[in-house]
Amino acid sequence: MARKICIIDGHPDPAPDHLIHALCDAYSEGADAGRHAVERINIAALDLPYLTSQAEFDTPPEEPVLTEREKIADADHLFIAFPLWLGAMPAKLKSFLELAASGNFFIQQSTSGWPEQMMKGKSARVVVTMGMPDFVYRFGMDAAATKGLERGVLGLSGFKPLHHTIIGGAGELTESKVDSWLAFMREIGEDAV
Repeated sequence: MARKICIIDGHPDPAPDHLIHALCDAYSEGADAGRHAVERINIAALDLPYLTSQAEFDTPPEEPVLTEREKIADADHLFIAFPLWLGAMPAKLKSFLELAASGNFFIQQSTSGWPEQMMKGKSARVVVTMGMPDFVYRFGMDAAATKGLERGVLGLSGFKPLHHTIIGGAGELTESKVDSWLAFMREIGEDAV
């Protein structure tokens, strides 16, 4: 069954030679082959402010975030890819997610005290690349950035199921290993998972 997919390329550098961009392209190619509808959000192309107060978080964002977050609202599946920087997602991607969440987009406060999940019925995959070996990130750092995103904004807002892919040693990957990862992205893109 064809699905609507939103790909968030979370690398803040627009230079085309980054692995994250290639992974997003490969996932998109697979999704196209699977006849899924694809929308993209390229974090590097956006001029984003930072939230500085609760009042700003309570207010819906201005453009370009307002239009970009509609791609998330329209999607059945969300694919987010980013490089690990200082143990977390790049600040520009975090800023986008905070701005997108503002004005009760991902969650809405309810009278029960538990937030209403505004993204129920949607699934998500998180892809993280890093220079360190993936086992160091998984076990030494407890995959904190991935868990924070999955348990935080994605889990709280209702995305389910959640999947992730962790690619360690990104700067040392051989050409055949890169090709293998790109083939995997095409495969999961075609299946929209």
